[in-house]
Amino acid sequence: MSEKYDVVVIGSGPAGYVAAIRAAQLGLKTACIEKWKNDKGDGVNGGTCLNVGCIPSKALLDSSYKYHEAKEDLAVHGIKAGSVTIDVAAMLERKNKIINQLTGGIAGLFKANGVTALYGSGKLLAGKKVELTDHDGVVTTLDADNVILASGSSPIAIPVAPVDGELILDSTGALEIGSVPKRLGVIGAGVIGLELGSVWNRMGSEVVLLEAMQDFLAIMDKAIAKETKKILTKQGLDIRLGARVTATQINGKKVEVTYQSSDGSEHKETFDKLIVCVGRRAYTDGLLADDSGVQLDERGTVYVDEQCATNAPGVYAIGDIVRGPMLAHKGSEEGVMVAEIIAGHKAQMNYDIVPNVIYTHPEVASVGLSEEEVKAAGEPYNVGVFPFAASGRAMAANDTDGMVKIIAHADTDRILGCHIVGPSAADLVQQVAIAMEFGSSAEDLGMTVFGHPTLSEAVHEAALAVNGGAIHIANRKRR
Repeated sequence: MSEKYDVVVIGSGPAGYVAAIRAAQLGLKTACIEKWKNDKGDGVNGGTCLNVGCIPSKALLDSSYKYHEAKEDLAVHGIKAGSVTIDVAAMLERKNKIINQLTGGIAGLFKANGVTALYGSGKLLAGKKVELTDHDGVVTTLDADNVILASGSSPIAIPVAPVDGELILDSTGALEIGSVPKRLGVIGAGVIGLELGSVWNRMGSEVVLLEAMQDFLAIMDKAIAKETKKILTKQGLDIRLGARVTATQINGKKVEVTYQSSDGSEHKETFDKLIVCVGRRAYTDGLLADDSGVQLDERGTVYVDEQCATNAPGVYAIGDIVRGPMLAHKGSEEGVMVAEIIAGHKAQMNYDIVPNVIYTHPEVASVGLSEEEVKAAGEPYNVGVFPFAASGRAMAANDTDGMVKIIAHADTDRILGCHIVGPSAADLVQQVAIAMEFGSSAEDLGMTVFGHPTLSEAVHEAALAVNGGAIHIANRKRR
């Protein structure tokens, strides 16, 4: 007789493990299946995010930034550091230690909340049954009143640059480069490409990013994207737009890349390593039996409604395998919402207020609508901008690149969006996200008392600038 659960979650990334913990907290008998294994062959939780995604990449970003700062930026503070070197092996060891600590932490949280952790591959069968194939190949069947699919995403492969794990790498392999390549190529200048490119650029690589699209960071507000490109180019990243890779060739220990520019001309570049970062796809391989009743949409993601219910009764899907941006925090909140719905509570998620962040330095962050989106909708609006170059706290930290941009409705003054490139942008944008959740106007934010001196004052001044009331910059003329 198979084990019976109130909830079975397939996947223990940020969406899945949060859903499992919240379901257990609400009194539901819950199991969570995870197929990930560490290098010892042991099952570990956390999915892509904790093992080869968000967390390890941020560990490398922080380590590489500290190295760059010690080497290049301390002299302005009167600090003489002498010869500064980087031990890449120690940096990777630190990254792995953080991964182990956090994945182990999830196991502890499962135990504390009564979640049954199961390791292996989960497949949804008809009638809300889940087939579990453990890492030894033993197959068992679980009965569930509700199933939550949270299998995450995987890097998109492209035929012209087949990943070999040595010279041509995907974003996972890029986290294990053991020495600083003299010349590094990156296919894709999106979020992942910029972050990984920044890591190795700071450590001395000559980094070339080949982006097929003509627009840089097309998902971002254009003014912020333009400023970001200017800053990153100044840092040494060679960003080539309209560059479509047509072929790669391994020549000894080098990779030769052929690409076509937007004018049709052909170019060749040679790199010591090549990272392929052209996006991610929903990972549904082996997830659904033919008779599961769950449908995929035209993009290969699981079709769900606004509350993440699939067309199969009692089956939900969350995180990277459903519509919307592939963001860990979006998946986590979907996990909470679904767990509470299953438990009989009223729950919903505000998809209009989901922050997006790129962890370069300076960071790039946004929430809500861009100016282009507001304009396309035909809504009247006002814009307030404040540069970090006018921030006393940013000057004191020698970190003045970038700006804060806030967009508000011209009639109601309600904040429609905030876009930041600058120091601590990821944290600053969250202040505006909270304000937007409560329906704040730019005036409300402008009337709020901000501590001095803080980077947050840039948000305050941008809010004041929306209505021509900024104090520390000249205000734009109102239309």
